[in-house]
Amino acid sequence: MKKLFVLGFILLLIGCKTKQKTVEAPALPAMSVISSTEVAPSLKTKAYSLGKRVLMTCNTSRFKPFTTEEATASVIQNTTAERLSKVCHKFRVKYGDFKEIELAEVLKNNRDGSYIFRYKARYERDFAKKELRVTMDKNQKVSAIKSTDWVDKLY
Repeated sequence: MKKLFVLGFILLLIGCKTKQKTVEAPALPAMSVISSTEVAPSLKTKAYSLGKRVLMTCNTSRFKPFTTEEATASVIQNTTAERLSKVCHKFRVKYGDFKEIELAEVLKNNRDGSYIFRYKARYERDFAKKELRVTMDKNQKVSAIKSTDWVDKLY
């Protein structure tokens, strides 16, 4: 009986072996604000021209559709002349003609390598601050375009 107890105790000690703690590197935050100088000039130029092209549609009522080299399939499918004309009508009534966009900050998504360019959009009437966000994926294609009210700090 004593041998059985000792054998059970030894098996219990073997079964309850302590695990070694592994030290993991701290996880990167999902998004980080980076300097615009850290982004390739060609990517900045492309984001600016594509974003401005969408907003200029409101002034000219002519939209040149995105190509597969400029945007992802979902953006091409969702950015239609009909949808843009509805949004543009609301914006022109409320804010007046579109004037210009200026780069305010660049965010990098550390998970998928995409960049979000935040532009301050200026309109004829200056009472509301508007923002245009252009998301460029790792293939340098527009993966999202969003217009919203300006918020000073995102992260």
